[in-house]
Amino acid sequence: MGIFKLASMTIGSLFKKPETIQYPAQRKVAPAQLKGHVANNVDECILCGICEKRCPCGAISVDKAARTWSINGFSCIQCASCVRECPKHCLEMRPEYTPASTSTKESNVYYIPANEK
Repeated sequence: MGIFKLASMTIGSLFKKPETIQYPAQRKVAPAQLKGHVANNVDECILCGICEKRCPCGAISVDKAARTWSINGFSCIQCASCVRECPKHCLEMRPEYTPASTSTKESNVYYIPANEK
């Protein structure tokens, strides 16, 4: 029984398009409900640190002295807690896959310019 099932799967796959793609030359279209990754609009950010406190996995780090906001995309679980809690609404979930990386310890660092009012 098992050999017939294997043979039918093999013959069936000869007439279907391949399941894999040549990444990164070809990219999959993102599904409609994909949460993607967190991005910061640096012009609106006030470095309040609420997003860092609300992040359940500690992926966000805010350094007020150096005026930097960083997120480790591979630690982030895309729960959008930071997006909901941001008082200035400068965080957003972009519907794109997290870019490929050679290290899981890399963080996306955003430098926040000083407000000169």
